[in-house]
This record gives sequence, C-alpha cells and structure tokens, in this order.
Amino acid sequence: MANCTDAACKFGFDFSSCKNDADGCKFGLQNDFQVMSMVSGFGPIISAGIFSATLSSALASLVSAPKVFQALCKDNIYPGLGMFAKGYGKNNEPLKGYILTFIIALAFILIAELNIIAPIISNFFLASYALINFSVFHASLANSPGWRPSFKYYNMWVSLAGAVLCCVVMFVINWWAALLTNVIVLGLFIYVSYKKPDVNWGSSTQALTYHQALTHTLHLSGVEDHVKNFRPQCLVMTGYPNSRPALLDLVYSFTKNVGLMICGHIRTGYRRPNFKDLANDQARYQRWLLKNETKAFYTPVFAEDMRQGAQYLLQAAGLGRLKPNMLVMGFKNDWRDGDMMNVETYISMIHDAFDFQFGAVILRLKEGLDVSHIQGQDELLSSQEKSGMKDVIVSIDTSKDSDADSSKPSSKATSLQNSPAPQKDEEDDGKAPTRPLLKKDKRSPTMPLNVSDQRLLAASQQFQQKQGKGTVDVWWLFDDGGLTLLIPYLLTNKKRWKDCKIRVFIGGKINRIDHDRRAMATLLSKFRIDFSDITVLGDINTKPKKEHVTAFEELVEPYRLKEDDMEQEAAERLKDSEPWRITDNELELYRAKTNRQVRLNELLQEHSSTANLIVMSMPLARKGAVSSALYMAWLEVLSKDLPPILLVRGNHQSVLTFYS
Repeated sequence: MANCTDAACKFGFDFSSCKNDADGCKFGLQNDFQVMSMVSGFGPIISAGIFSATLSSALASLVSAPKVFQALCKDNIYPGLGMFAKGYGKNNEPLKGYILTFIIALAFILIAELNIIAPIISNFFLASYALINFSVFHASLANSPGWRPSFKYYNMWVSLAGAVLCCVVMFVINWWAALLTNVIVLGLFIYVSYKKPDVNWGSSTQALTYHQALTHTLHLSGVEDHVKNFRPQCLVMTGYPNSRPALLDLVYSFTKNVGLMICGHIRTGYRRPNFKDLANDQARYQRWLLKNETKAFYTPVFAEDMRQGAQYLLQAAGLGRLKPNMLVMGFKNDWRDGDMMNVETYISMIHDAFDFQFGAVILRLKEGLDVSHIQGQDELLSSQEKSGMKDVIVSIDTSKDSDADSSKPSSKATSLQNSPAPQKDEEDDGKAPTRPLLKKDKRSPTMPLNVSDQRLLAASQQFQQKQGKGTVDVWWLFDDGGLTLLIPYLLTNKKRWKDCKIRVFIGGKINRIDHDRRAMATLLSKFRIDFSDITVLGDINTKPKKEHVTAFEELVEPYRLKEDDMEQEAAERLKDSEPWRITDNELELYRAKTNRQVRLNELLQEHSSTANLIVMSMPLARKGAVSSALYMAWLEVLSKDLPPILLVRGNHQSVLTFYS
C-alpha cells in the first residue's frame, strides 16, 4: 500500500498489479462473471434465468438433437451411422441417439472448464443459425411456389444479413473456434456434394436450378443460331435406352458435355394406350440413364405406326433452342427377312428427317445392335469383364428380333433393377420391339448363349472401352455442311478416342491427285482439324467387279416389279399396293449410282478394313423417285462386311467455320 497513490487507495484497494500485468489482473467488470447480477435490479433473477436457459437448451439438445441425427442416419448420407437410424417403441424413439448425446454431454461436463468449451459451442450454434438464415434466403431466391413464409414482415434480405452477421460474430467471439467450425461444416458439405445421396429433400438448390435453367432457356431462345456455336443435338432412336448399348455409347461419346442427346422411343399398338405406364417408364429409364452416368433424356411416345411416332418426335422433342438437329438410327439388319412395308417406313423416316431440316446418321455393326432379346445382359457383361468366361447361361427370349422397325407384341419381361415390374404391352419402338431385360426371368427356359449372341454382346460394349491406337477413317464424298468431318473431330477429342488418328478419303481424278490432296489439306487446316493422312481416290469411278455387280442383282431380284412381264394395269396395281418394289426403268436409270455404291464398298474393303470406325457420307435417294427397296439395297451393299460404320448426311447447314 506504500506505493498506492490512486483514489482506490483511500478505500483500501490496490489495483497497481492491473497496470503492470493486465492478463493477471483479477479485478474489474471484465473479469467478473457475475457482472450482470451486479448491475441488475435484483441479482437472483439473473441466476434463475441462467438456470432456466441452461435447462431449456439441455432438454432441447438431449431430445431434439437425437431425432435430427436419426433422420440424418436414415438418409444414409454418412458411412458408419446406420446403427443410429433404428427407432424403438411406438414413437420410434432414437434410444441409441439418446445414449450418444448423453455421452457427448458428459464428456464436455467432465472438462469442468466452461470458459474453454463455451466459444466452441457458441460457434456451432451460430453456424446453425447462419445456415438456417441462408437457407431461408436461398429458398426465396429460388422463387419456388412451395416456399410460403407466414411471417407478415418477412424479408429475404434480412435473412441474408442475419446469416452474414452470424458469421462475423463467430470470428469476433473466437477466431480459431470459428475456423474449426467452418472447416467441419465445409467438409461435411463437400462430402455430401461428392457422394450425391439418392434422397429427395425438395431442396431450395433444386428449385433454384430449375429457375436458372428456365431463365437461360428462355434467354437462349431469343438468340439466333450461329455456325460458330453449332452443336450436335441428337435424337437417337434407341427404343429402351439399354436395348442398343453400342448406339447409345457412340452417340454419347461425341455429345458428352457438347450437345443434347434424346433417346427416342416409339411405342405402337392398336389398343388404347396406357399413359400412366408410359409416364412410369419415362421416370424409370431416366433414372437408368442417370445411374449409368449418361447425360441424356429419355422421351417415349405412343403412335399408331412408326412413321407417325417419328414425326411426333422430330416435331416436338426438345425445348426452345435445346432441340435436336440430327436423327440417329441403327441400320435395319433384318430388312430382307420381315415385312417390306417396314422398310418403306424406315426409309420414309430418313426422308422426314430431311424434310424437318434434320441431319441423318445411321450406325451399322456387322454383329447387330439390339441386345434386348437377351435377358440378363447387364449381369452378363459385368461377369464377362470380371472372369473372362466364355460359356454363360442366360435366359433367351425366343421371339428374337434384330435391329428392326417391325411391329410385334413385346415379350413378358422383368423390369429394370430397383424398379417395379412393368405390365405386358403391345408396343413397337422402331428400334426395340421387345422390352429390354436386365434380370433373368425364372419363368423362361435357360440355354447357353450361342456364338452369335456372344459376339453381339461383345460388339455392344466396344464403345465403352478405350480405343487403342488406330484410325477413324472419314470418307467425305459430298459437301453436306461439314457434319461428316465434325463428328470424327469431336470423337477424337474424347479420352477414349484420343489415340485414334483421323484419315480423310476424298474422290478425285487421277491426273489431279496431288492438287486435290493439297487443296484438302489446306481446307482442313483452315477448319483446324488435325489429320494423319489424306487419300485421293482417283479410281472411285472405275466400274466394280463383275461378281459384285452380280451379287447386287441377286440381292434386289426378289424386290423387282418386273412390269415388262405383266400387263400395265396389273403392274400399276401391284406398285400401288407394294410401293417398295423396284421397276425395271428405275433400276436402269440409277445403274451408275448402283455401281458407285458397289465400287465404294470395294474401296472400303481395301483401305478401311482395319479402322476403328468409318464415318462416311451417306448416299441420298430422291424422294418419290427411288423405291425404298433399292435405296435399302444401296445402304446394304455399301456398308456390308466392314468395321463399325457411321453413315452421315447433314442438312446442308454449315457446321464448320474458318474463324474461331
């Protein structure tokens, strides 16, 4: 007290230690935890309030927290917490959650230092308040009709301000506790975002995504198309999406993250359509696409016949600028076996695509495309990959159908995995008349998978694998706007195809081969398309071998009208009833074009028999002038006995530009 000179000294207090060592000072309101009791009118009320608030928070944490934790565990979001999802008793009480909460609370109590744990607890409470405030703001921003706050003076910006203030106060209270809290919350959020749990909470994120998609789609509709922004947007006639894996995988290879892909499915029948089943199938197969990480849309339609259904899809599929501009189909392998009117419908669909200003693309594999007649193909493919087994027992649908557009009743089938079994339908999809089967049907007889179906299954998954060092051969024979060049370019930019080189084949004259090669190389460099080789076919107009011409004549012989051997009136009646028949005049008129297709197949066999993929300009037939049987015979003889071949024909809209 000798050195004490302050006013406090007169009352017997010495605060000099607070001047020299502020951290060790025990005096002052800052160091008095009962300061509120001191300044209040009646101190015991403060103590009673503290006890009441503590009891209220404790009861809320002990009762409501386990309930919330139980709901979290039921959603199976975080691993190892499933045991806490089980409830007990009539009210489904989370007893294990109560025990866990009690243990956590007891552990913090045993620390016996409230001032140490208080900043951490306060920060977690503030974090929850911040998230609640931001969630309210986000729900208002999404403008969802389901968000209807009842508070009269509610304002979304007040909620945002509350969220920001909570975050600020967290750092004011204790910066390291705030950092710890944010790291934990961010880690949990990143894990959930990465895992993408299969639960639907009706979140505001979902509502906002819809709002933004709608806004951008409407904005895009007001912008004119430009060649620099052209994207392949494909309407793929897959039938059920898993009926033709090769067709689905190849198209997805050049549309992934680039353009739109719609899996079209035409279902025909003479009875009243069940639109509820159609809607259920739409949701079921859309989930299948998502589960298989294929960014595409599944669009089924009911129609009286295949052509009408195709016209429905060509006109109505898509939304605004997000509409298809290419029709993609599988080659009709069984065109000689079925009803020729189906060939007439198939060729009419190609003509309709051009009438609607679509490009047309046809994929042909010599093994075929349709695997829907093989039940359990998904399990079979995975088992073959794992064990390399050669003889697999699966269920076979005896009413096998190939890549056709014929109308047949569908077989009774099992449904997709994790989906309710669909009912039997009279249907036709244009590309998959039978329902694809993912599980073995115990009612069907089992038999070994024959060699043909083994090859079909192997071919159906070839585009799912990384393509080794090889070539993509581009036979650019007609200027269709550049689509025949753009598709190979997009393919070779993908990871699976990056080791493949582009080889370009063009027609020319023998005395101008070097000139044509240089001109083509200059054009491709302007288009900024890398290529490994350019071949000018000077002998493209040479007559084909006689035996190949004879084989073509034998091919079309059953479909000729042979009007010279009958009366004119009878010939006209037959032509009206069977419009696909080939007249003698037509066969002679297009003799040169027929020979060209035969000759092109000879050149393809010579130059591209080892290619990974052939992309070729598709020949056209004048609508109403060339019969469907003759045109189908051209496509048959052009593409037979070759590696996978993609016949492409644009709508003469430019899709490539010299300028970036």
